[in-house]
Amino acid sequence: MITVKWIDRGRRPTQKPNPNYPDGIDLDMSDGAQKTCTVKLEPYPTPRCGLFAVSCSRCSLSVLITTAGRPDDPRSVKLACQGIKVRG
Repeated sequence: MITVKWIDRGRRPTQKPNPNYPDGIDLDMSDGAQKTCTVKLEPYPTPRCGLFAVSCSRCSLSVLITTAGRPDDPRSVKLACQGIKVRG
């Protein structure tokens, strides 16, 4: 199960958004892996600068993704599955 938490850093953007991405960016962090998961990043766009903490309880993958509170923020991320980790 993948969880997404947005962490507000409380700052407003200081730069203009990239006009090439008026509807956000779909990040691909899978590096061409065969087993992947794709998850929506919400809220999109974020209200201010901050970051998404994304983690998978099955394979223990965790990533942080920065946001700027603009239309060119990431709206989804594709991650490479790390395989099921055995606990114990």
